[in-house]
Amino acid sequence: MSVSSAGHHAGQVPASFEIKSAQLPLVALLLKVSDMAVVAVDVLKKFGPDGESPDFFDHDALVIDFSHLDAQTPVFDLVPLLKVLRVCSLVPVAVRGASAEAMAAALAVGLVEAPAEVHRPRAVAEVSESAVVHETVREVIHEVVREVQGPGTMVVDKPLRSGQKIYARGCDLVVLAMVNQGAEVVADGNIHVYAPLRGKAMAGARGNTNARIFSLCLEPELVSIAGVYRTSEIALAPDVQGKAAQVRLSDDGQEKLIIEALNG
Repeated sequence: MSVSSAGHHAGQVPASFEIKSAQLPLVALLLKVSDMAVVAVDVLKKFGPDGESPDFFDHDALVIDFSHLDAQTPVFDLVPLLKVLRVCSLVPVAVRGASAEAMAAALAVGLVEAPAEVHRPRAVAEVSESAVVHETVREVIHEVVREVQGPGTMVVDKPLRSGQKIYARGCDLVVLAMVNQGAEVVADGNIHVYAPLRGKAMAGARGNTNARIFSLCLEPELVSIAGVYRTSEIALAPDVQGKAAQVRLSDDGQEKLIIEALNG
């Protein structure tokens, strides 16, 4: 493709810019119903300004994934959903796995078709079949202690009390003091708690299935790796409850949590 501009002949690359391919991190909204109004309400309840996790996203690019919907299912108006996503600090840019009807609706509102190689992270609230829970903690977190962007590690050296939330965006999180019940620690990478972990811990928050959670005393309300989670309603085994342990995803592709003692 040739590019021409003032002072340049067609076929020459202008000095003012270059066009290059880019691989950018994206989050995915995996649709499970076709009624976009229903999806919009649920997304707003979870990630809206008055929702359960209002500060989870920071203008992140998002792919709307239709692959779990029946191709014959009618698709409703996308505009209300797009408005809600933007309110939640998400930037919808593309769709994938859509039927011809859904793709036409997406193109009409300015979205594009995502290429096949775009990585599709796991839905944030997806549950492992081996650890089905019927109710999740619905506490609203009002305070974000601090947030760090970019690579590296966030270190927290003070106890976290109920209602406090730490989010290590794009990096690992190391906590040197107790995470009390009602507190929440979230990281895009690994979470290390060198103290009792009694609150909620979510590692690999943006789809990193290799992330892990480590604690010297594992007593959590909830643990999650890349969206696969388990609550305290399912008791931990005696060999890991209150002991040094790690949480990871299984290696067999079954999307289930493995909670095991740390070898000392």
